[in-house]
Amino acid sequence: MNGARKNTAVRATLAAAVALGALALAGGASPGAADEHGHGHGGRLQRDAEAVRDAGATGLVAAATGTSGRARSAAAGVTDLDDPRPVPHDAYYRIGSDTKTFTAAVVLQLAGEGRLALTDTVERWLPGVVTGNGNDGSRVTVRDLLRHTSGITNYTDILYADPADLTPEAYLADRFRGRTPEEQVALAMMRAPGWLPETGETRWAYSNTNYILAGMIVEKATGHPWAQEVHERIIAPLGLRHTITAATSAYVPEPTATAYLQFPGQEELTDTTLMVDGGADGGIISTAADMTAFHRALLDGTLLGPRELAAMRETVPAPGFSAVSGTRYGLGIAWRPARGCADGVWFHGGTSFGTASDGGVTDDGSAAVAVGTYTLSFADAEGQEARNTATRRLTDHALCG
Repeated sequence: MNGARKNTAVRATLAAAVALGALALAGGASPGAADEHGHGHGGRLQRDAEAVRDAGATGLVAAATGTSGRARSAAAGVTDLDDPRPVPHDAYYRIGSDTKTFTAAVVLQLAGEGRLALTDTVERWLPGVVTGNGNDGSRVTVRDLLRHTSGITNYTDILYADPADLTPEAYLADRFRGRTPEEQVALAMMRAPGWLPETGETRWAYSNTNYILAGMIVEKATGHPWAQEVHERIIAPLGLRHTITAATSAYVPEPTATAYLQFPGQEELTDTTLMVDGGADGGIISTAADMTAFHRALLDGTLLGPRELAAMRETVPAPGFSAVSGTRYGLGIAWRPARGCADGVWFHGGTSFGTASDGGVTDDGSAAVAVGTYTLSFADAEGQEARNTATRRLTDHALCG
């Protein structure tokens, strides 16, 4: 489908959705009407989801659980521009770097069990892996990895350094190719680190390589694959039946929606649904309801002991991680101020080709919200920021009133 037809379809779809919303306000039936499960109840969550759609998202799904324990969900947009059915409330999506919070939780559990320490060096667990071009694994601790204070180069900065590697044609050629953690780390070792950490390091720079290394340390410490530890320590105990580690599979389970990416310099949207995408740094697929359950269990102390949860919440300034001034990063989770939430909001977020995962959780875990959006732009910064702003507004309304 060419770009002109896709953009025409988006406009037609959004116009139809607005018309349905007007019908609902007039008393007619609509996907925003309430049901006995709290799906599409036509309240603020649904209106906020529609605002994200109106900002240019082809489709999205959201779920929220309030302090009362009441669960709500919303969806807006369509599953595919060629097949404009409503997005189902239980749609799967790639959570991207929200995976890092799962990985950090596993590492902190292992620390609580005495099987590793946050002060352990990477060299202790992975001898000879972080070396060359000034890299030194004996200067980087597990805490540095989880908090992004390691100085280690982000391997994806090298992977996509050439603009020719970020095109629809390159995506189609490479979408079924996976890279091992060793290959990803080797890419990062091609460059000198931004710095060599000192004790109590607070310099911060986001690097997916940190979490690839953290996943490798989990495997060394346990003798099990990272995915097995995530499943047995988090997914199974919490009953997250719709959360999976995709490994080398390029597919997202049904029900889902088509992921669309606007590549740099392109006007049209490209279907980027199929892709082998990450491991311990970004390889989980989930649903909005499962994500709210995970974040509540994380912050209310279900998954971590008091000492480990306190360590997770020890933050450093994280310039550039969020558009919100004052954002700080802990161990696999970030904090930002939010109007109406005296204690701010904990969050992470993630992107993959064509999908954005967002949301947040209150300081005590009593309320959480998750959003999966099936549209991402590398070409239209203004449009992408409009969607980001609408999504933050949805999050803050759900958590802070």
